[in-house]
Amino acid sequence: MLPAQTADSRLLYSPANLAPVVSSRNVLVIHDVAALRHPEAYSRLYVNYQRAILPRLARRAQMLLTVSEFSRRELIDVLGAPADRVRVIPEGVDEQFAGGADPARAAARYGLTRPYVLVVATESERKNLGLLAQAGRELAKQGIELVLAGAGRPYLRGATASVRRLGYVAEEELPGLYAGARALAMPSLYEGFGLPCLEAMACGAPVVAAAAGALPETVGRAGRLVDPHDGPGFAEALVSVVGDQDVRTRLIAAGRERARRFTWGRTAELTDAAIDELLARD
Repeated sequence: MLPAQTADSRLLYSPANLAPVVSSRNVLVIHDVAALRHPEAYSRLYVNYQRAILPRLARRAQMLLTVSEFSRRELIDVLGAPADRVRVIPEGVDEQFAGGADPARAAARYGLTRPYVLVVATESERKNLGLLAQAGRELAKQGIELVLAGAGRPYLRGATASVRRLGYVAEEELPGLYAGARALAMPSLYEGFGLPCLEAMACGAPVVAAAAGALPETVGRAGRLVDPHDGPGFAEALVSVVGDQDVRTRLIAAGRERARRFTWGRTAELTDAAIDELLARD
Protein backbone atom coordinates (compact mmCIF):
# COMPACT_ATOMS: atom_id res chain seq x y z
CA MET A 1 0.00 0.00 0.00
CA LEU A 2 1.34 3.44 -0.96
CA PRO A 3 2.08 5.98 1.76
CA ALA A 4 -0.76 8.46 2.32
CA GLN A 5 1.20 11.46 1.07
CA THR A 6 1.96 9.66 -2.22
CA ALA A 7 -1.64 8.62 -2.74
CA ASP A 8 -2.87 12.14 -1.99
CA SER A 9 -0.54 13.61 -4.62
CA ARG A 10 -2.17 11.63 -7.40
CA LEU A 11 -4.49 13.35 -9.85
CA LEU A 12 -7.24 11.82 -11.95
CA TYR A 13 -7.36 13.28 -15.47
CA SER A 14 -10.79 13.00 -17.14
CA PRO A 15 -10.94 14.39 -20.71
CA ALA A 16 -14.66 14.43 -21.48
CA ASN A 17 -17.00 16.22 -19.06
CA LEU A 18 -17.28 13.31 -16.61
CA ALA A 19 -15.35 12.35 -13.50
CA PRO A 20 -15.98 10.68 -10.12
CA VAL A 21 -18.05 13.17 -8.12
CA VAL A 22 -16.65 11.98 -4.80
CA SER A 23 -13.03 12.59 -5.79
CA SER A 24 -11.28 15.77 -4.72
CA ARG A 25 -8.31 15.07 -7.03
CA ASN A 26 -9.95 15.58 -10.42
CA VAL A 27 -8.39 17.39 -13.35
CA LEU A 28 -11.41 17.61 -15.58
CA VAL A 29 -11.98 18.81 -19.14
CA ILE A 30 -15.39 20.48 -19.60
CA HIS A 31 -15.83 21.65 -23.17
CA ASP A 32 -18.90 23.84 -22.64
CA VAL A 33 -22.24 24.10 -20.85
CA ALA A 34 -24.43 23.93 -23.95
CA ALA A 35 -27.17 21.86 -22.29
CA LEU A 36 -27.55 24.46 -19.55
CA ARG A 37 -27.51 27.46 -21.88
CA HIS A 38 -29.77 25.81 -24.49
CA PRO A 39 -31.93 23.26 -22.67
CA GLU A 40 -34.45 23.32 -25.53
CA ALA A 41 -31.90 21.45 -27.64
CA TYR A 42 -31.70 18.45 -25.30
CA SER A 43 -33.96 15.96 -23.59
CA ARG A 44 -35.23 16.89 -20.12
CA LEU A 45 -33.43 13.92 -18.59
CA TYR A 46 -30.10 14.96 -20.10
CA VAL A 47 -30.48 18.58 -19.00
CA ASN A 48 -31.42 17.57 -15.46
CA TYR A 49 -28.42 15.26 -15.30
CA GLN A 50 -26.07 18.02 -16.47
CA ARG A 51 -27.56 20.48 -13.98
CA ALA A 52 -27.05 18.04 -11.16
CA ILE A 53 -23.54 16.85 -11.96
CA LEU A 54 -21.56 19.60 -13.70
CA PRO A 55 -21.65 22.27 -10.97
CA ARG A 56 -20.58 19.71 -8.35
CA LEU A 57 -17.70 18.52 -10.52
CA ALA A 58 -16.64 22.06 -11.43
CA ARG A 59 -16.55 23.35 -7.87
CA ARG A 60 -14.78 20.30 -6.45
CA ALA A 61 -12.11 19.72 -9.12
CA GLN A 62 -8.49 20.58 -8.46
CA MET A 63 -8.30 22.05 -11.96
CA LEU A 64 -10.71 22.54 -14.85
CA LEU A 65 -9.44 22.55 -18.41
CA THR A 66 -11.55 23.97 -21.18
CA VAL A 67 -11.10 24.72 -24.85
CA SER A 68 -11.68 28.47 -25.27
CA GLU A 69 -11.84 31.73 -23.37
CA PHE A 70 -15.55 31.75 -24.11
CA SER A 71 -15.99 28.40 -22.37
CA ARG A 72 -13.84 29.52 -19.48
CA ARG A 73 -16.24 32.40 -18.83
CA GLU A 74 -19.17 30.00 -19.13
CA LEU A 75 -17.76 27.58 -16.55
CA ILE A 76 -17.25 30.43 -14.11
CA ASP A 77 -20.61 32.12 -14.75
CA VAL A 78 -22.87 29.08 -15.11
CA LEU A 79 -21.22 26.43 -12.95
CA GLY A 80 -19.68 28.64 -10.31
CA ALA A 81 -16.20 27.27 -11.00
CA PRO A 82 -13.42 29.08 -9.12
CA ALA A 83 -11.77 31.36 -11.68
CA ASP A 84 -8.25 30.52 -10.53
CA ARG A 85 -8.80 26.82 -11.24
CA VAL A 86 -9.92 27.13 -14.86
CA ARG A 87 -7.26 26.87 -17.58
CA VAL A 88 -7.78 27.27 -21.35
CA ILE A 89 -6.16 24.69 -23.62
CA PRO A 90 -7.43 24.77 -27.23
CA GLU A 91 -8.17 21.65 -29.21
CA GLY A 92 -6.02 20.57 -32.16
CA VAL A 93 -6.42 19.55 -35.79
CA ASP A 94 -5.45 15.98 -36.60
CA GLU A 95 -2.69 15.49 -39.17
CA GLN A 96 -5.08 13.72 -41.55
CA PHE A 97 -6.68 17.12 -42.26
CA ALA A 98 -3.40 18.75 -43.23
CA GLY A 99 -3.90 18.39 -46.97
CA GLY A 100 -3.78 15.82 -49.72
CA ALA A 101 -7.19 14.28 -49.06
CA ASP A 102 -8.96 12.83 -52.08
CA PRO A 103 -12.31 14.58 -52.64
CA ALA A 104 -13.21 12.18 -55.46
CA ARG A 105 -13.37 9.21 -53.09
CA ALA A 106 -15.70 11.05 -50.73
CA ALA A 107 -17.87 12.26 -53.62
CA ALA A 108 -18.23 8.72 -54.91
CA ARG A 109 -18.91 7.32 -51.45
CA TYR A 110 -21.78 9.74 -50.82
CA GLY A 111 -23.05 10.25 -54.37
CA LEU A 112 -22.05 13.91 -54.54
CA THR A 113 -22.36 14.70 -58.22
CA ARG A 114 -22.80 18.46 -57.88
CA PRO A 115 -20.74 21.16 -56.13
CA TYR A 116 -21.69 21.38 -52.47
CA VAL A 117 -21.43 23.45 -49.32
CA LEU A 118 -20.81 21.26 -46.30
CA VAL A 119 -22.33 21.44 -42.83
CA VAL A 120 -20.77 19.25 -40.13
CA ALA A 121 -23.10 19.05 -37.14
CA THR A 122 -25.26 16.85 -34.98
CA GLU A 123 -28.96 17.38 -35.52
CA SER A 124 -29.71 19.73 -32.62
CA GLU A 125 -31.62 22.98 -32.17
CA ARG A 126 -28.49 24.82 -31.03
CA LYS A 127 -26.82 24.05 -34.37
CA ASN A 128 -29.31 26.54 -35.87
CA LEU A 129 -29.64 24.63 -39.13
CA GLY A 130 -32.93 26.33 -39.99
CA LEU A 131 -30.96 29.53 -40.65
CA LEU A 132 -29.61 27.93 -43.82
CA ALA A 133 -32.97 27.80 -45.63
CA GLN A 134 -32.38 30.98 -47.65
CA ALA A 135 -28.75 30.07 -48.26
CA GLY A 136 -29.87 26.73 -49.64
CA ARG A 137 -32.24 28.41 -52.09
CA GLU A 138 -29.62 30.91 -53.26
CA LEU A 139 -26.97 28.23 -53.68
CA ALA A 140 -29.39 25.96 -55.57
CA LYS A 141 -29.78 28.69 -58.20
CA GLN A 142 -26.06 28.17 -58.91
CA GLY A 143 -26.31 24.38 -58.99
CA ILE A 144 -24.78 24.00 -55.52
CA GLU A 145 -26.37 21.87 -52.81
CA LEU A 146 -26.16 22.02 -49.04
CA VAL A 147 -25.18 18.71 -47.44
CA LEU A 148 -25.13 17.77 -43.77
CA ALA A 149 -22.61 15.34 -42.33
CA GLY A 150 -23.82 14.29 -38.92
CA ALA A 151 -26.56 12.34 -37.21
CA GLY A 152 -29.04 12.80 -34.42
CA ARG A 153 -28.64 11.37 -30.93
CA PRO A 154 -31.39 10.23 -28.57
CA TYR A 155 -30.88 13.14 -26.17
CA LEU A 156 -30.85 15.87 -28.85
CA ARG A 157 -33.94 17.86 -29.81
CA GLY A 158 -35.29 20.26 -32.37
CA ALA A 159 -33.20 20.09 -35.55
CA THR A 160 -34.84 21.27 -38.76
CA ALA A 161 -32.95 21.90 -41.98
CA SER A 162 -33.53 22.02 -45.71
CA VAL A 163 -30.34 20.15 -46.51
CA ARG A 164 -29.35 16.82 -47.93
CA ARG A 165 -28.46 14.52 -45.04
CA LEU A 166 -25.47 12.22 -45.40
CA GLY A 167 -25.93 10.78 -41.92
CA TYR A 168 -23.05 9.78 -39.70
CA VAL A 169 -19.69 10.18 -41.47
CA ALA A 170 -16.67 8.26 -40.19
CA GLU A 171 -13.71 10.45 -39.26
CA GLU A 172 -11.51 8.97 -41.99
CA GLU A 173 -14.04 10.14 -44.61
CA LEU A 174 -14.18 13.74 -43.37
CA PRO A 175 -10.96 15.07 -44.94
CA GLY A 176 -12.19 14.20 -48.41
CA LEU A 177 -15.58 15.78 -47.74
CA TYR A 178 -13.96 18.97 -46.51
CA ALA A 179 -11.50 19.05 -49.41
CA GLY A 180 -14.28 18.75 -51.98
CA ALA A 181 -16.56 21.36 -50.40
CA ARG A 182 -16.95 24.82 -51.86
CA ALA A 183 -17.26 26.05 -48.27
CA LEU A 184 -18.12 24.98 -44.74
CA ALA A 185 -21.20 26.55 -43.15
CA MET A 186 -21.44 26.60 -39.34
CA PRO A 187 -24.43 28.66 -38.16
CA SER A 188 -24.45 27.40 -34.54
CA LEU A 189 -25.96 29.47 -31.75
CA TYR A 190 -23.51 28.02 -29.25
CA GLU A 191 -20.16 26.26 -29.59
CA GLY A 192 -17.47 25.77 -26.98
CA PHE A 193 -14.82 25.63 -29.68
CA GLY A 194 -15.92 24.79 -33.24
CA LEU A 195 -13.36 22.22 -34.37
CA PRO A 196 -14.99 21.58 -37.80
CA CYS A 197 -14.06 25.15 -38.77
CA LEU A 198 -10.35 24.46 -38.29
CA GLU A 199 -10.57 21.02 -39.91
CA ALA A 200 -12.21 22.58 -42.97
CA MET A 201 -9.58 25.32 -43.10
CA ALA A 202 -6.80 22.73 -42.95
CA CYS A 203 -8.35 20.98 -45.95
CA GLY A 204 -8.67 24.17 -47.99
CA ALA A 205 -12.39 24.86 -47.53
CA PRO A 206 -13.29 28.48 -46.69
CA VAL A 207 -15.53 28.94 -43.65
CA VAL A 208 -18.68 30.93 -43.00
CA ALA A 209 -19.62 30.70 -39.32
CA ALA A 210 -21.89 32.32 -36.80
CA ALA A 211 -20.59 35.22 -34.74
CA ALA A 212 -21.65 33.37 -31.59
CA GLY A 213 -20.15 31.35 -28.76
CA ALA A 214 -16.49 30.51 -29.25
CA LEU A 215 -16.64 30.61 -33.05
CA PRO A 216 -15.20 34.14 -33.44
CA GLU A 217 -12.34 33.09 -31.16
CA THR A 218 -11.68 29.92 -33.17
CA VAL A 219 -12.17 31.31 -36.67
CA GLY A 220 -10.52 34.68 -36.09
CA ARG A 221 -10.10 36.65 -39.31
CA ALA A 222 -9.61 33.53 -41.38
CA GLY A 223 -13.32 33.10 -42.15
CA ARG A 224 -16.55 35.05 -42.56
CA LEU A 225 -18.53 35.61 -39.36
CA VAL A 226 -22.26 36.42 -39.53
CA ASP A 227 -24.99 37.12 -36.98
CA PRO A 228 -26.59 33.71 -36.26
CA HIS A 229 -30.08 35.26 -36.58
CA ASP A 230 -29.42 36.87 -39.97
CA GLY A 231 -30.56 34.38 -42.61
CA PRO A 232 -30.12 36.76 -45.58
CA GLY A 233 -26.68 37.80 -44.30
CA PHE A 234 -25.57 34.20 -43.94
CA ALA A 235 -26.82 33.44 -47.45
CA GLU A 236 -24.97 36.45 -48.87
CA ALA A 237 -21.75 35.43 -47.17
CA LEU A 238 -21.94 31.86 -48.48
CA VAL A 239 -22.74 33.00 -52.02
CA SER A 240 -19.78 35.39 -51.91
CA VAL A 241 -17.37 32.77 -50.56
CA VAL A 242 -18.51 30.22 -53.12
CA GLY A 243 -18.54 32.52 -56.15
CA ASP A 244 -15.93 35.23 -55.66
CA GLN A 245 -12.52 33.82 -56.51
CA ASP A 246 -10.60 36.64 -54.82
CA VAL A 247 -12.51 36.04 -51.58
CA ARG A 248 -11.96 32.30 -51.87
CA THR A 249 -8.23 32.61 -52.46
CA ARG A 250 -7.79 34.93 -49.49
CA LEU A 251 -9.83 32.81 -47.09
CA ILE A 252 -8.27 29.52 -48.15
CA ALA A 253 -4.77 30.87 -47.54
CA ALA A 254 -5.73 32.48 -44.22
CA GLY A 255 -7.56 29.35 -43.13
CA ARG A 256 -4.65 27.02 -43.79
CA GLU A 257 -2.34 29.32 -41.87
CA ARG A 258 -4.70 29.52 -38.91
CA ALA A 259 -5.31 25.76 -38.76
CA ARG A 260 -1.56 25.13 -38.58
CA ARG A 261 -1.48 26.88 -35.19
CA PHE A 262 -3.72 24.24 -33.60
CA THR A 263 -2.16 20.80 -33.15
CA TRP A 264 -2.92 17.96 -30.76
CA GLY A 265 0.76 17.90 -29.89
CA ARG A 266 0.48 21.44 -28.57
CA THR A 267 -2.70 20.49 -26.71
CA ALA A 268 -0.89 17.58 -25.04
CA GLU A 269 2.10 19.74 -24.09
CA LEU A 270 -0.10 22.42 -22.54
CA THR A 271 -2.09 19.79 -20.66
CA ASP A 272 1.07 18.17 -19.28
CA ALA A 273 2.40 21.57 -18.22
CA ALA A 274 -0.82 22.46 -16.43
CA ILE A 275 -0.90 19.17 -14.55
CA ASP A 276 2.81 19.42 -13.67
CA GLU A 277 2.20 22.91 -12.30
CA LEU A 278 -0.64 21.61 -10.16
CA LEU A 279 1.42 18.73 -8.84
CA ALA A 280 4.23 21.10 -7.95
CA ARG A 281 1.90 22.96 -5.59
CA ASP A 282 1.16 19.83 -3.51
